[in-house]
Amino acid sequence: MASEDILVTGGTGFIGGRLVRRLLADGHGVRALCLANDPGASALSEAGADVAIGDVGDAASVADAADGVRRIFHCAGVVTDWAPRSLFDRVHIDGMANMLQAAVRQRVDRFVWISTNDVFGQPENCVIDEENDLRRWSEPYPDTKIAAERLAWAAYRRWELPVTTVYPCWVYGPGDTTFVPLLADAVLRGEVVFWRQGALVWPAYVDNVADLLVRIGWSEAAVGEGYLVHDGVCVTFEAFCQRLAEHLGVRAPRIHIPYGAAYVAAAGMELAWRVGRIRSRPLLTTYTVKNLGSRLRYNIDKARRELGWTPPTTFENGFAQAMQWLETLDTASLKTK
Repeated sequence: MASEDILVTGGTGFIGGRLVRRLLADGHGVRALCLANDPGASALSEAGADVAIGDVGDAASVADAADGVRRIFHCAGVVTDWAPRSLFDRVHIDGMANMLQAAVRQRVDRFVWISTNDVFGQPENCVIDEENDLRRWSEPYPDTKIAAERLAWAAYRRWELPVTTVYPCWVYGPGDTTFVPLLADAVLRGEVVFWRQGALVWPAYVDNVADLLVRIGWSEAAVGEGYLVHDGVCVTFEAFCQRLAEHLGVRAPRIHIPYGAAYVAAAGMELAWRVGRIRSRPLLTTYTVKNLGSRLRYNIDKARRELGWTPPTTFENGFAQAMQWLETLDTASLKTK
């Protein structure tokens, strides 16, 4: 490996994969921890990464993957709103505990991990920054991220592990598997409805997230800190869907329903899916209703103030590149992404 020995978990994921390629392009030696039989592992190997097979939920494989590394970027996560709670617990909480244990044993120079803006809850009476308290949602994805964060800061305090947390907002761009393709599918099918006018989304182009991760990984000022990241602008959910519809050449969604009705419908669908043991994701979930029915505001000035970082890609350019990539996909397969 090159002079910098780096471990990236979730290396075949959306953010992790982008980060691996960015680090390789910058001349670093990268080891990527991948699940057995992960179809994306061979592409990482061909790109020049050292692929380690393992699972963040397994302490032994984590210890093996971390052997000899100096920096860890922990990007592995369950990026969905519909999965068994046990999976969220295993990946986010048990996985974090295993990663921290390995990092402390290796005495790494930096431990950078991906959290989410969701950990700050849904306070609409303030502009959210990194000083806000952590607030549960009663949803598995953000709540297990909060539990993982507490483990990380405990390791920082107890063992002086050089931890930095990154809180991405709505990550999108080429390679996205959870946001734009699913939304594009719903727009094409005429399945998008709105349940709160003026709900805000804060896009975070994937290359902007990777760029901030790299900046953090070699900045002493970042140790013991957390940083929100987005493109520096917000748009309403209606406006984002309209942009997407215009690109797809279909009519923009117009239907609005009451928030309460959407939430009741989502809860009913989740119950039906659980009782029926249906493996697919419900059309609507309570997490989605909460997420796309909020007018939260996020401030990223801390990264500029402490690290001299601003998003290198504007939202306009990021959206254009995301749309170019979307054109390469088979629209019939969008919902399987």
